[in-house]
Amino acid sequence: MNSQPKVSVIMRCKNSDWVIAQALAGLFSQTFTDFELIVVDSGSTDRTLEIVKQYPCHLIEIEPTQYYPGAVLNMAIKEAKSDLIVFQNSDGVPLCQHTLQRLVAAFEDDNVHAALTRQLPRPEAETWVKKDYEISFPDKEKTPKWIRLSLPMAAIRKSVWEKHHFYTDAWASEDTEWGEWAIKNGYNIKYVKDAIIMHSHNYSLKQIYGRKFVEGEADAFIYKQKPSVPAAFSKFFKATIKDFLVYFKALDFAGMPSIILRNFVYQWAHWKGLEMGNERRKTGDKDTSKGQVNVLSRYEK
Repeated sequence: MNSQPKVSVIMRCKNSDWVIAQALAGLFSQTFTDFELIVVDSGSTDRTLEIVKQYPCHLIEIEPTQYYPGAVLNMAIKEAKSDLIVFQNSDGVPLCQHTLQRLVAAFEDDNVHAALTRQLPRPEAETWVKKDYEISFPDKEKTPKWIRLSLPMAAIRKSVWEKHHFYTDAWASEDTEWGEWAIKNGYNIKYVKDAIIMHSHNYSLKQIYGRKFVEGEADAFIYKQKPSVPAAFSKFFKATIKDFLVYFKALDFAGMPSIILRNFVYQWAHWKGLEMGNERRKTGDKDTSKGQVNVLSRYEK
């Protein structure tokens, strides 16, 4: 690796030995090679670190209780030698050798300040997951408005980050908040649909609750969104109807019984997260550990 690489790649991991070997092999098989790798591990107890140490990288180890996404990213970026920061999740696997090259090439335009790749679901992805990814990361020039930046694989200019660090008000959605800030302040985020990675999760109901809870908390801070019974019921019914149509079209009749319960958990968890987020905003509570415990306790195996 060069002492002053063109790109700094930041990868966060914890107990990722089921996939991180693929992610790292994919990264180090790229046609673009002028990068340094910074890995932040938050307390792996499996073979993750053993795998990571097979590759040249700057390894930072933190305790599980220290893992707050925005704060961790800000810390890692400060360690980066390059002005171009690439984020790659430990479960994000580049699907071709040109993924990184195509992502980096977007910044040849000085008017591009951030960029994100297209994400395709894993082969074992459930029908609802495939539907979500098809809508969120289409084979088109732009993503839908709710996808500003998505860090399973994306890039930003460090010089722009220095004007606005990743937020730490809530535990989750640090990429959404940064993307919203960038757009509102006239910065350009490019969707590179030909830079493709594989990334998805078949979340259990327990995991869905944790994820949607912290997203709800974050929405209270990012969008100043408040709990609304009519809005929650409307989202629930619309999502349920759409899911039944998607499952019917996919001939996935076995998956239909889970639709109603899953969408209920989605909305209930988001509601509870919004409640906590609004209460924290109202009282000036700076403690983000409540969201951390809520999501991590449900996400652990």
